[in-house]
Amino acid sequence: MKAKLIDKTGSMKKEIELPKNFSVSVREDILQKVFEAQKGMYKQPYGTMYGAGAGYSASGLIQHRRHVWKGGYGKGISRVPRKIMSRHGASFNWIGATITSARGGRAAHPPKPQKDFFKKVNKKELQIAFNSGLAGTVNEKYIEKKYGEKMHSGFVFSSDILALKTKEFIKIMSTLFGANSLNRVLKVKTVRAGRGKLRGRKYKSNAGLLFVISSKEDMNRKGIEVVKANELMIKDLAPNGVPGRLACYTENAIAEIATKFDKKVKTMENKITK
Repeated sequence: MKAKLIDKTGSMKKEIELPKNFSVSVREDILQKVFEAQKGMYKQPYGTMYGAGAGYSASGLIQHRRHVWKGGYGKGISRVPRKIMSRHGASFNWIGATITSARGGRAAHPPKPQKDFFKKVNKKELQIAFNSGLAGTVNEKYIEKKYGEKMHSGFVFSSDILALKTKEFIKIMSTLFGANSLNRVLKVKTVRAGRGKLRGRKYKSNAGLLFVISSKEDMNRKGIEVVKANELMIKDLAPNGVPGRLACYTENAIAEIATKFDKKVKTMENKITK
């Protein structure tokens, strides 16, 4: 498979041959499976606060044994843990506490932050999924299926594009992808419709363009996602496990993917199976 090599002015210099990883058949089932397995690696740990449900400031729990001041023995009450809210002489005002059925008590089986979301991934499945993600970025069939319109992707740029300013870079992207498709190329943040605005997720954003550079290159670009070739993951190539993301590469990144792909798969596999 061949791709156009484009310079910093947006004009084509020549055609180059892409590595064989870009021309494999896309296995959507394996790609989705590997994405779901790796999803837990990026999930933020969450859980209840340590000691939640036992942080009350009343005078303390009652005891159910004989000859104990403030005890509940012989009072005709159940052995539910209770706290004393007030008293009048030897008469106490008790309310249930700590247990799950009591108001303000601890949760029955709360989520625990130490939970391990790790799932094993076979090395061959990981390689097939990675190849499928790369092939999906240059396959017009999957790009049209994902975005609902025919779009070209997989442009390869020379290294001189890294020195451009953002305004000039966006102008070139507008020329290549079309001015009407610029809202798909750049990240657009919008206000979510519905109740989600009240629940900590007021804004939502599209994935935008993926721009892959080599490990020795640097680029800071607003509005797109920049990833180095040695750090490329399934979630970058196929957000939500669906192939067909708009992506561009530098010439050095293509060379690095071609020469270090097998090593990259081994490194990813070792990282996941730690």
